[in-house]
Amino acid sequence: MTVVFLCTGNTCRSPMAAALLRDALDRCGGSFAVESAGLCASGEPASSSAQEVMRELGLDLSSHRSTQATSERLRRAELIVAMSSSHAVAAAGMGADPSHIRIWEIPDPFGGPLELYRRTRDTLQEKTAALAEELTNRQKEGDQRTWKNR
Repeated sequence: MTVVFLCTGNTCRSPMAAALLRDALDRCGGSFAVESAGLCASGEPASSSAQEVMRELGLDLSSHRSTQATSERLRRAELIVAMSSSHAVAAAGMGADPSHIRIWEIPDPFGGPLELYRRTRDTLQEKTAALAEELTNRQKEGDQRTWKNR
């Protein structure tokens, strides 16, 4: 199974969410491909503030480079977690199965103070921990239901 986190530039929210989900899955014993992408990505590194707040948790975003969302990538994903409803609309417009899209509505911290990045990280950490548990439970049960806004 492939999970794709989707935001605008793929320098803050989606790479943080992907790193946090990978970490949570490692603890849960889940085995999933976790990616991140942006609608306007251009190969940039994760923002310095995103890197800093993730380092506080022992997670390293230093090698991250933003990746452009493509129709192919979104169509093959079993779960797309959009950071806003506008990202979800864009994903569906690119051919993603709407039943595979979940919306989290996470405000973009880009350019904001470090404390905003910490709040964003903490919110993402809560959500990814719950998602990791859900994914591993569904994997164990062989549950194939759709993912939309659950």
